[in-house]
Amino acid sequence: MAKAPPPPPVSGLLWHAAAAACLKLLLIPSYRSTDFEVHRHWLALTHSLPISRWYSDETSPWTLDYPPFFAFFELLLSYAARAADPVIVHLHRGLGYGSGSVVLFQRATVVATDSCLVYAAHRLTRRWEPGKGRLIWVLVIWSPMLLIVDHVHFQYNGFLLGILLLSISYLSEGKDLAGGCLFAILLCFKHLFAVAAPVYFVYLLRRCFRGTFVRGFGRLSALGAAVIATFAAAYGPFIYHGQMQQVIRRMFPFGRGLCHAYWAPNFWVFYIVMDKVLSFVLRRLGFDIQMPAASFTGGLVGNSSPFAVLPQITPLTTFIMVLLALSPCLIKAWRNPQPKDAARWIAYSYTSGFLFGWHVHEKASLHFVIPLALTAVQSPGYAKHYFWLSIVSCYSLFPLLFEAQEYPIKVLLLLLHCMAMFLSFSALFDGSARAKATASESRKGDQSREKRSLGLTKEGGFTIGWITKFYLFGILLVELWGQFLHPYILGNKLPFVPLMMISVYCAFGIMYSWIWQLRSIIRCSN
Repeated sequence: MAKAPPPPPVSGLLWHAAAAACLKLLLIPSYRSTDFEVHRHWLALTHSLPISRWYSDETSPWTLDYPPFFAFFELLLSYAARAADPVIVHLHRGLGYGSGSVVLFQRATVVATDSCLVYAAHRLTRRWEPGKGRLIWVLVIWSPMLLIVDHVHFQYNGFLLGILLLSISYLSEGKDLAGGCLFAILLCFKHLFAVAAPVYFVYLLRRCFRGTFVRGFGRLSALGAAVIATFAAAYGPFIYHGQMQQVIRRMFPFGRGLCHAYWAPNFWVFYIVMDKVLSFVLRRLGFDIQMPAASFTGGLVGNSSPFAVLPQITPLTTFIMVLLALSPCLIKAWRNPQPKDAARWIAYSYTSGFLFGWHVHEKASLHFVIPLALTAVQSPGYAKHYFWLSIVSCYSLFPLLFEAQEYPIKVLLLLLHCMAMFLSFSALFDGSARAKATASESRKGDQSREKRSLGLTKEGGFTIGWITKFYLFGILLVELWGQFLHPYILGNKLPFVPLMMISVYCAFGIMYSWIWQLRSIIRCSN
C-alpha cells in the first residue's frame, strides 16, 4: 500500500504568516477609509454605553449594524484600546480621532486577529500533499484582496474568513456538528455570510439523516441545540433588554437601496447601465424622463435613488433571484451531500449572493474568492478558473484605493499575485503531468486519452487559454483609459465613466465565473 505523503511543515506556514505580518505592518501609514472611524466609534460605543443602548445610540452617523458577537468583539478590544489611549474609547471626544496611537492600535488588531486565518489554513492543509498545502498558504495568507481591504482600506475580513474556513475544514472531515456550530458563530459575527445558510441547512439536514432515523434525529437534535445555544448567547441579552426589534432594524436596513456607493461588479450593474442608457435615449426622443441624481447609495439609510425607466427592484426580488440561483446547488447537496464538495458549494452560494443580492458591497467578493482557493489545487481546470477569478476580483477593488500614493501599492500587489499564481500552478500541475507521463510510459494503453482524463494539455498541466489572455488584456486597456486617457482627453467631464467601466468589465468576468461554477456543479456526478 502506497504511503501517504507527509504534510507541509508547520514551520513553513509560520514563516509565511510572519513575513505577511511584516508586510501588513508596513502598510500602517497608508490610506484609511471611513470604515476605520466606524470601527473606532464601535470601540467607544461598546465601552462607554450599557448593552441596552448599543443598537439605539446615534452619537455618530456610523451606528452599530453588525450582529452581537462582533459588538462583544469590539468591547473586548476596547479594554486594550483604553490602555493604549483613553481618547479612543471616549464616546464624544473620540469622534474623528486619528492620532498615531489609534492608527497603530487598530491596524495592529487586524494583523493580530489574522492568526485565525493562519490557523484555518493550517487545519485545512495538515493532511494535504506539501505542494498543494504550500500553494493554499500563498493564495490565502498572501491574498492581495485581503491586503487591500483589511490592511489598507480597513476591515476585519481575515478574522471572519478564518472562521468560515475552519467551518469548511470540519465539514470536509465529516465533522458536521463542529462545522455547523462554527457557521452559526460566524453568522453572529457578520450576518452577510448568511447567503450560504440554505446550502448549510440542506447539506447538514441530509448528513444528519444518513443511516437510521433514530440516529439521524439524534444528530439533528444535537446540531439544533448547539445552534440555538449559539444564537441565544448572542441575542439573549438584547431580548432581555427589549432591544431585539432595534437590533434587526440596524442589521437589515433595506432603506439603503439596491447598490452601494461604488457599484459592486454584479448583475445589477447591467440593470443600472441599461436604465441610464434608456433614460438618455428617451429624453433625446422628447419624452419627459425625470433623471435621478444617482442609482446608487452611500451606505446611509434612506439615501437610495429610484430608477428613471426600468421597474424598481425590491429586496424580495433579489431574495428570490438568489434562491433561484442557489437551487441547482441545493438539489446536489440534497441528493448526495459529500464532504469533499462542501467548499465548492459554499463558494458558489457566495458568488450567487454577490451577483444577485441586495446592497452588495464590492468587498464581498472575498467571501467566494478565498474559499475557491481550496478548489484551485484539485485540477488544472480549477486552477485556470481561479487564476481568472482572483485577478478580476482583485482588480474590481482598485477604486477603493483612490489616492495617488496607494496606486503603486495596489498595482504591485496584483502583479506579484499574478506571478505567484502562474509560477505556483505551473510548478504543481506541470510536475504532476510529467510524473503521470513517466508512469504511463511503463504501462500499455493510450497515453493521450489518459492525459485528457486528467485535464492536461499536450504541453503539460497549467496553461492560459486565449480567452483568458484576451480578457486580461482588456483589464489593461480599461485601466489605461481610466488613469491616463480619460483625464487627458475629457478632463473633468464624465468623471463616473472610468468607475463604471471597471464595474461593468469586472461584472462580465464574475458572471462568467458564476456560470463556470454552476456548470461544474451540474456536471458533477451524483
